[in-house]
Amino acid sequence: MWSVDCVRSLISPNAWLGALLSTCTSGGVYHLWAGNVGVFPFPSSATRYTLLPPTTTTSSFFLPPLTGPFLPPFTPPPAGPPVGPSPTGIIMADLQVYKVLLALAILIFWSAFWVVHLIGIIYGYRRLHQRRPVNVEGGEQGVLGVSILKPLVGTPMDPNLMTNLETFFTLDYPKYELLFCVQEEGDPSIMIVQQLMKKHPHVHAAFFTGGLEVGVNPKINNMQQGYLAAKHELLMVSDSGVLMKEDTLSDMVSHMTPEVGIVHQMPFTCDRKGWPAILEKVYFGTGHARMYCFWDLDALGFGVNCCTGMSCLMRKKVLDEAGGISAFGIYLAEDYFFAKYIQDRGWGIRIASQPAWQNAGICRVKNFLSRLTRWCKLRIAMVPHTIILEPVSECMVLGLIASWAGTVLLRADYLTFFLFHTLTWSLADWIMLNIVQNGPPPFSKFEFVISWLFREVSALFIFLHAVWNPVISWRTMSFKLRWWGVAEPVNTRVSVM
Repeated sequence: MWSVDCVRSLISPNAWLGALLSTCTSGGVYHLWAGNVGVFPFPSSATRYTLLPPTTTTSSFFLPPLTGPFLPPFTPPPAGPPVGPSPTGIIMADLQVYKVLLALAILIFWSAFWVVHLIGIIYGYRRLHQRRPVNVEGGEQGVLGVSILKPLVGTPMDPNLMTNLETFFTLDYPKYELLFCVQEEGDPSIMIVQQLMKKHPHVHAAFFTGGLEVGVNPKINNMQQGYLAAKHELLMVSDSGVLMKEDTLSDMVSHMTPEVGIVHQMPFTCDRKGWPAILEKVYFGTGHARMYCFWDLDALGFGVNCCTGMSCLMRKKVLDEAGGISAFGIYLAEDYFFAKYIQDRGWGIRIASQPAWQNAGICRVKNFLSRLTRWCKLRIAMVPHTIILEPVSECMVLGLIASWAGTVLLRADYLTFFLFHTLTWSLADWIMLNIVQNGPPPFSKFEFVISWLFREVSALFIFLHAVWNPVISWRTMSFKLRWWGVAEPVNTRVSVM
């Protein structure tokens, strides 16, 4: 039987207070269980410590421990690690914050592209096919004269070459001249030019052969003689595959206001048969047209240089100040540097309301993809940040990364988000194509979907090929581009593009 002193020591206030203080000061949490035989401290599941010998104390104000014949004294466990987040937890939290910020940036960029879609559609609807004819009642005295340079290469012969060239002889404009430039003296296109000159003797026309070598650009070398012979205030460079309507030149001149130095046409294609022709029309009428219209928006003051040289009208006096077109012979993308030089001198850039109707008689998928690859190589060399912006501005790549961002921020289903993005993008492109076409395109919606998917899926592969192989092949010559567009010929032969 226990003695009275033993029991009194077990239930004394000092013993209880000592147990509680020793528990709190040691940093552990204990459960006290009272029974008929005594008081036992049990460590909670949150702390796993071994009871230490009774000689160890944890505080200078530690009260006498519990004692008794059946309850050995105990020492609270040693102090544990400091309370607070671990370094690993901090790193994980930081990564989570960065993940959310990245997803937010992606969705903002994705949303901005829908603004680009909307602006392209609205601007295209209000600007394209809204003709502004020039007042030609005063005849040649009341309008600016135009010298049209036509570089020709008749090998291989384009079956639509005569049709395309004849549209330049029937332009409804009182003051212009045609200057055909042929590189080879035996080129079969010379015969076509001579036939047209005889058929339309009232049009001032001449042709030059041989060219003059003033740089590495074959097109500049070919046009040099024609440029030296040009006598009018305005100079137009037009490729052989472009078809003109009777009022196209008048429309272009009408946009040459006093503050404008260059007017160019947005590339598009004529209605032709075959799937390759549909593929070209879908490309030039959707993504290409969207960016063309967006960057040319005057109200936003972008002034971005997106000029293409297949059909552009320039002030000749500005080019003369640079030393003529020969000063641009070191570049392959002479059209871009024409516009850049004119823009740097304070002149504006505008697009005409009529697109440039490409009407090449030879249309193949391989040639089309090679053409896009060459343009991509030129953009990468001239505008290096294209390496980052171009791939993420394509529908499929942007859709993939935006879907990931949607799952992070919006808890959206990845596949559902991607399908919604792709479907909406294709519908916007279908609307854009109808605007550029000025009516429904000459093919079914199913053909559009197939061509659109092929174009969008192939965009990434075209970009990767352009980055992997920067050498450009132009007909029988190969070139390597240095940064900012300067070209130098190389001996390596690659497939003709």
